[in-house]
Order: sequence, then C-alpha cells, then structure tokens
Amino acid sequence: MNDDYLIQKKPFHALLIFSLPIIIGNLFQQTYTMADSAIAGRFVGERALAAIGASYSLTNIFICVAIGGGIGASVMISQYFGARNFAKMKTAIYTALITFLIISILLGAVGLLLSRSIMTVLNTPDDTLDMAVEYLNIYFIGLPFLFMYNVLSSIFNALGKSRIPLAFLIFSSLFNILLDWISVTTFQMGIAGVAWATLVAQGISALLSFAVLKAQLRKIAGSNHVFSGKELLPMAKIALPSILQQSTVSIGMMLVQSVINRFGSEPLAGFSAAMRIESMCIVPMIGIGNALSSYTAQNIGAGRNDRVVRGYHAATGMVICCAIIICAVLEAFHRPIIELFLGKSGHAAALETGNSYLMFMGWFFCLIGFKMTVDGLLRGAGDMKMFTIANLVNLTIRVVLAMTLAPRFGIAFVWYAVPLGWFANWMISFFWYRTGKWQSRSIISPLFL
Repeated sequence: MNDDYLIQKKPFHALLIFSLPIIIGNLFQQTYTMADSAIAGRFVGERALAAIGASYSLTNIFICVAIGGGIGASVMISQYFGARNFAKMKTAIYTALITFLIISILLGAVGLLLSRSIMTVLNTPDDTLDMAVEYLNIYFIGLPFLFMYNVLSSIFNALGKSRIPLAFLIFSSLFNILLDWISVTTFQMGIAGVAWATLVAQGISALLSFAVLKAQLRKIAGSNHVFSGKELLPMAKIALPSILQQSTVSIGMMLVQSVINRFGSEPLAGFSAAMRIESMCIVPMIGIGNALSSYTAQNIGAGRNDRVVRGYHAATGMVICCAIIICAVLEAFHRPIIELFLGKSGHAAALETGNSYLMFMGWFFCLIGFKMTVDGLLRGAGDMKMFTIANLVNLTIRVVLAMTLAPRFGIAFVWYAVPLGWFANWMISFFWYRTGKWQSRSIISPLFL
C-alpha cells in the first residue's frame, strides 16, 4: 500500500486500515499488562496485585509523559509527511528521539530517589508498601526503554506505518508474558520478576524498533540534521500541552488512588483488577483517536481539510460499534473476567469492588470514545488550547467528586464520577470543533501546505 493512503483513500477505509494495527497492538500491550497483574495476583498473592495497582497511578504519569512526547512528535512529523517535506520530517524525528531519551534518563533518576516517599504520601497500605517500591525501582531503571518504545511507535504511526509497531507489540507482549511466567513460577522472583520481565521485553523491542526506523528512513529521499532547536520549538507547542494534559490527568488519578488506598488492600486489589480491564476496554477508543490524529495531521499538511470532517464522522461510527460490543461483553462476563485476576476464592471485598466497577462502567465507554475522537482531531490540527481545557475539566470533576464523596458515602463514588468527567470533556471539545477554528492551527510553515 502507498504511504500516502491516509490522504488518498476514502476516510472510513483509510482510518480502518490505519487504526486496526494500532488497536490490535495496544490490545497486546494491555494483554501483557494484565498478565503482569494476573500472574502476580494468582501466583504471588493479592498483596502483590495490590502493590502493582498502587504503583499504577505513579507509573502512569511517566507513561503519559512518553505518550505526550510521542503525540507532539507525531503531529509535526505527520504534517511534514503530508506536505512531502521529507528533510524536515527526518530532522524532526531525530530531534524527538534525542530529546526524549535525555528526559527519560532524568525522570528515571528522580523516580528512583523519590519512589518510597511518594508511595507513603499516597497512603499505600503498609502491607503492600515494600512490594510497591521494589516494583517501582525496577520500573524506573527501564524508563528510557519505555520512552523510546512509545515515541518510536508514534513516529511509525505518523508515517502511516502502523503495522510495524504492531509487530513489535505482539513480540514484546508474548515475550513479556513468557518471562513473567518463568520468573514468578520457576525462579520464584515474586513481584521483582514481573518488573524485570517488562523491562527486558520493552528494552529489546525498543532497540529493534530503532533499527527498523533507521532502515525505513534510508529509503526516503532528503537529507537531515541530527538535531534542530528550530524543530524542537513547534514540536514542544504540541508535546507540552499533551504532556501536561496526560500527566495532570494521571496526577489526578493518583489522588483518586490515594482515596482507594484508604479502604485497604482487599478493595484495592479489586479496583486494581477492574482498572486493568478498563484499560483493555478503552484501547479501541484510544486507537481510533490516535488514528484520527495522524489522519488529521497528514490531510491538513496536504491542504485537504475537507477530508478531516468526513474522517471524524467515520471515526465516530467506529466508536459506537466498539462501545456496543464492550458493553455486551462486560455485562455478560464481568464476574469470570474479575476472577481471572483474583481467583474464585478471592476475598469477598475484592471481588465485589471489581464486579461493581465493571457492571457500572460498561454502559459508558461510548463517552470516552466520543472524547477520544474529537480530541484526536484537535491534536492532529495542532489546536491544543481547548483540548487542554476540556481534559482539565474532566480531571477536576473526577478528583473533586472522588475525594469529597467516596470517603463519606463509599468507594463506588470513585467510579460514579468517571462518566461525568468524560461527558464534560467531550462536550467542550465537540463545541470547539464545531466552531471550525481548528482548521487554521497548522504547526508547520504555510510554505509547505
């Protein structure tokens, strides 16, 4: 298939072809994340599952920095690609890789120094604190691999080559699960084995991805500079709001996590299992949103704004189909899905928490899908102001309601607030989309449009 199919093919067809590898790849990524939790919960114990769950809100902040950086790079690279300015595109790629490698090393060092202090402040139960810190310290050692893994995937997607990260995600997922099993069941490494398995799998995938990217770039005409401050500035205009949005939401969820932690290890284990399942459920929505972002950026770079609107309508239809399937599966099979993590003999409080969360949330995944599509369009257009505001409103609703109502009326108010936040986010972003102002927000020089 031609590399410019996002610009040339019918919007629905282009988005379907492009998004499927992203969705499948992310499902594999979530699969090994779920495998981490499931293997830890079944073979190490509920405290290990709770420890991974307690760590998740903190690790997610760092993941969000990597994702936000990848978004900033991918939008700019996509727009250069759409404008056929390959020299600047290559320079932007190498600038992004060098910048975020340095950032990842610095953040990893900070994480190693402060992991215990942060988990203590978050009210992590005493019986899971040491396990959580052990897991986090290994995680931070591998942070540069995590960053490169995510940024490289974003770069491939920006070039319309979503099948390449899919191949590496499948490899790393299966390899990680194998290493999880061996390290926990054979070598009895406990939660440390789970963390090392992830580090090794992501490290190998990151190195292989970089080698493939170099080979792909050699096939594209145009010289490049290894690093350019001129490319870094417009990239930062997209990356920083994305990082701020992603990280702020993660910080908010970390605050929400501190509320959950107060209920003890058993509800924490159930909530952790449910969150892993939720992460799997929203993968199609994230994939469609990311696909629409690259689609939007390439078409704006090519001066074909009319195709963006048609692409948005196609993406919304895809979201509705996915939401119906997810709702049906969760309502029918929520109990056996939770038991995969906790076992049929898991504590009643853990099982009840996990089942209650899934039964409620199953009806509302369409809302995050609508949010992801319109946010993806605004990102791809380089229109980050309202995108950021909408996501901050989402965060505020979720944090305020969880922190004020859950301690008083019960843990269920943590998830009652979630669809309200998603709905508010969607409405704000949608009304801004309807103004049409996003059409004049391209981040590359008009010379290349």
